[in-house]
Amino acid sequence: MDHINAKTKRPLFVLTVLVALIMTVFFISLNSGVVQITPLDVLKTFAGLGTEKDQLVLFDFRLPRMIIALLIGAGLAVSGAILQGVAQNDLADPGILGINAGAGFAVVLYIFFFQDSLTGLGTISIFIMPFFALLGAAVAAFLIYTIAWKSGITPVRLILVGIGVNAGFAAALILFQLKMDPRDFMQATVWISGSISGSNWTFVLATLPWILVFIPLAIYKARFLNILNLGDQLATGLGVHVEKERRIMLIVAVALAGACVSVGGGIAFLGLVAPHLARRIVGPKHQILIPTSALMGALLLLIADMISRTILTPTELPVGLVVSALGAPYFIYLLMKTN
Repeated sequence: MDHINAKTKRPLFVLTVLVALIMTVFFISLNSGVVQITPLDVLKTFAGLGTEKDQLVLFDFRLPRMIIALLIGAGLAVSGAILQGVAQNDLADPGILGINAGAGFAVVLYIFFFQDSLTGLGTISIFIMPFFALLGAAVAAFLIYTIAWKSGITPVRLILVGIGVNAGFAAALILFQLKMDPRDFMQATVWISGSISGSNWTFVLATLPWILVFIPLAIYKARFLNILNLGDQLATGLGVHVEKERRIMLIVAVALAGACVSVGGGIAFLGLVAPHLARRIVGPKHQILIPTSALMGALLLLIADMISRTILTPTELPVGLVVSALGAPYFIYLLMKTN
């Protein structure tokens, strides 16, 4: 009985610790940046007693950006956890497989043909972009699975095809970038590498519904990922409609990745690292793994955003570069361990 209680309590303890760490980093990040605001001034500002300058910095610049970091981090981490479960491949990640690149390509196409510029995106455009990103991500996922399928899908084939599709979309992106205004070209380059700079409350409102709908859906469907990992034959014998459930989970993963890319650009490796760290802590059971991955991804991207804003102050690094600098060595390590 004590052993069972320990198993039940451990995930709750891990989730509690992750929430506490997120709150701690969140508060530290509020004080960090080009404009330094002391912890006491932060508390005064939240109490309505701060200066106009502090209110402007906190409420109009830092808070929406940090909330976007939490949403994107959680969304990409859950997307990665689902892809790893569906593909039964520990190296699966929306960035590595080219899903992020497909979403980014669709967003750039939308901006190129309908907006003419990356600057001054209207409110309607910000809400429309996730749908275009979803379409691009879905096309990328379809191409990957179609090309990789050969009497089944092997982990190595999936990764190689994903890298190829990623490269193809990257080349197509460059073609359209070259036709852009030089200023827009630079902005598109930074955005594609992964950037949440300039995020505002409209971006938060555009992203939040996708996270609130698809992450709970992923947790609700998590038990099917456990069954799918037993193999198609055994899963079918247990009464599971394998292809139907696999398609639903892929749609959830693609929707989360697309919505996150439409706001934050191509932040790679986060969907790889966060589920792996979560799996090491709480194990492979997806009912626990998915919410733990969401919190882990939110924490990692919040930390990466804080680093990107402070490490070269007053210059700011794209947050995607910080995540890649941390995630790429881990990917190489996993690749070396994979048979």
